[in-house]
Amino acid sequence: MSLLEVDHVTVKFGGHLALNDVSLAVEPGTITGLIGPNGAGKTTLFNVVTGLLAPQRGEVRLDGRPLTKLPPYRRARLGLARTFQRLELFGLLTVRENVELAASRRTRRGGDGLSVDEILSLVGLTDVADDRADELPTGRARLVELARALATDPRLLLLDEPASGQDDRETDAFREVLLQVAAQGVGILLVEHDVALVMRTCERVHVLDFGSLLAAGTPAEIQGNQAVRDAYLGSAVGGGMT
Repeated sequence: MSLLEVDHVTVKFGGHLALNDVSLAVEPGTITGLIGPNGAGKTTLFNVVTGLLAPQRGEVRLDGRPLTKLPPYRRARLGLARTFQRLELFGLLTVRENVELAASRRTRRGGDGLSVDEILSLVGLTDVADDRADELPTGRARLVELARALATDPRLLLLDEPASGQDDRETDAFREVLLQVAAQGVGILLVEHDVALVMRTCERVHVLDFGSLLAAGTPAEIQGNQAVRDAYLGSAVGGGMT
């Protein structure tokens, strides 16, 4: 049984078909990529999984348990956490306070994951722990969101363009963090426009295009898929996946 199962999910906004019969799965301890052009439906899928949006058809399951009728806070209590394409930090709070706030919810749930200091060290934020979140550059602010999500002691982590605003050095360090988190058994679903990062990091990749699942497979299979190259990757595959 997969950790996350998205089963034939369809979402319509008026006459617009945002997701069309989409299915995918995420296994424990693995990093799964979700790529596609802007407007393909990636964030919409995240909103369905986290309970911010109800599908017209289909079902979402965590460890076989249907989630579709559960509100977001109950999904979070089951171990689901996410970051957002648009930064959603508590800007007037310090980095540490942002993470402590998330950890307090975990404490009420009875989790026994990493301490706040351990999480800050893991993501490389110890040196700015007492800085206000809204004073950080975008690349490091993304790490605060990741740290805050990790503080909830998640079993499933949804990351929406988490490497946006990072330079090459920061992206390499971020990749190492993801690998360490997955090694602890956490399932990760990664939406990212940095195709090189996705191909180097994920065990399996799904490609959305106009709300439909265009392809799914290993990074090598995706890079060799002509339909994917035509619709999204283009010269990025042969040119260093920039």
